[in-house]
Amino acid sequence: MHRRPSVFNKRVSLFVTCIVDMIYPETGMSTVEVLERLGVEVDFPEAQTCCGQMGFNAGYRDEARAVARHFLEAFKDAEVIVAPSGSCVAMVRHYYPELFQDDPVWYARATWAASITWELTEYLVDGLGITDVGTALKQPAKLALHDACHGLRGLGVQKQPRALLNNVRQAEVVELPGADQCCGFGGLFAIKMPDVSGAMLNDKVKAIMACEADTIVLCDTSCMTQINGGLSRQGCPKRAVHIADVLAGKVGGSGA
Repeated sequence: MHRRPSVFNKRVSLFVTCIVDMIYPETGMSTVEVLERLGVEVDFPEAQTCCGQMGFNAGYRDEARAVARHFLEAFKDAEVIVAPSGSCVAMVRHYYPELFQDDPVWYARATWAASITWELTEYLVDGLGITDVGTALKQPAKLALHDACHGLRGLGVQKQPRALLNNVRQAEVVELPGADQCCGFGGLFAIKMPDVSGAMLNDKVKAIMACEADTIVLCDTSCMTQINGGLSRQGCPKRAVHIADVLAGKVGGSGA
């Protein structure tokens, strides 16, 4: 992959992702609020749909290529692409070039998109060099991070969200035991292997219930959905929230 160009003084095109668009639109709004608070110009290419990850993971490469081509067309005028999802960013950054490796024209477009696509927290910390976005909780609270698999293993997102949370006033960041242990979602994995997925989720829920944190923070809404389902079924009042909502001041009575 080509070296990623500087993001300074460039407009951000928000890739909101399927799950955020359809289930958690407030997280998309939080992402925009955080970026605009920092003086970043944000646009939203309205033609965007999906990154094609589900088809890709299921082995439907032709269908995934069709979706990827649409993505590349929708974002053809982007200067920087930011998404509140490590899994979708990993798809664009690592697998778009793989999808088009036999097509020189689309391969060039795919590698270009890969070079300018960032997960939200790595854009803030690694791209802009910002670890304090000016958020304070109205009441003291303990937060812990769950490291989503695609973000951690595919993008190296681990220190970035912790750096941001450590600068949220009145928030104490504690470690979740087994923070890097998969929650069992894995997209199609949870559907194709529900028993294994459920066992992995049970381990994660037990760790959360034993953790002293009031709230579990993560960078992917897919893992958030999986974990909150498990917590709800166990009758645990703790909840997982997206880091964009924390940074925007919308979680647990917090305010910017």
